[in-house]
Amino acid sequence: MSKKIAIIGGGNLGASIAEGLIQSEFSRPVELTITRRNPSALSHFAEKGCMVHSDNKKAVRDCEVIILAVKPYNYADIVKELKTIFNPKKHLIVSVITGVWIEQLQAAIGKPVPVIRAMPNTAIAIQQSMTCLAHNGATASQVNFIQDLFDQLGKTVVINEKLMDAATVLGACGTAYAMRYIRANIQGGIEIGFDAATASLIAAQTVNGAAELLLQKGSHPEQEIDKVTTPMGCTIAGLNEMEHQGFSSSLIRGLVASYNKIVK
Repeated sequence: MSKKIAIIGGGNLGASIAEGLIQSEFSRPVELTITRRNPSALSHFAEKGCMVHSDNKKAVRDCEVIILAVKPYNYADIVKELKTIFNPKKHLIVSVITGVWIEQLQAAIGKPVPVIRAMPNTAIAIQQSMTCLAHNGATASQVNFIQDLFDQLGKTVVINEKLMDAATVLGACGTAYAMRYIRANIQGGIEIGFDAATASLIAAQTVNGAAELLLQKGSHPEQEIDKVTTPMGCTIAGLNEMEHQGFSSSLIRGLVASYNKIVK
């Protein structure tokens, strides 16, 4: 890695990004700076060779890639503090701030600093995030660098920013939807005879395996479903009963309801 990275906001998300980069060795040698109002909470990063302090201005001066991982309600104050230091010829800003559009951020900065917006999910903590990226003013090499960075933390896709709200629903809210499906599997497993711990293991690993089939083989879900739905078998009987009860339609309606909540 040839660029120095500053993570402004070492909270849950910022710390998860830092941890993932360190574990993946993307940041070797360690060239990470992490700021937080209370830097003592980041002492374990200092032990790993990161610069840890509360001086946002110093972090921006010292680094080239600036990851803004602050809360939406205080991003304006932080940008106001840093706007005189941002340099369009030096800095690349990556925003993981929910609900703040690139145009808003660039207007607050008041300079043509390239901005890439990233929408990861909570699985970033274990380097399994699905991260959607959108950009404005960034070069191809800058986009490639940031995509490589987030590829260390899971998988990435570059999208049009107008789809970021949809990406939030499908990729971030989607974690909760998947967890609710797994929870229902566990409850059903207990009802048919398993203890909770065993049902949880079977349900979670089964979903993990199903997802890996799609990711590794690039197949369509129906292709994999066809492999386990034998004529007059128990799988098709269960699937049909779920559809009779509105399984797919209720999931789709839930996705749309979440999306409508965001865009209103």
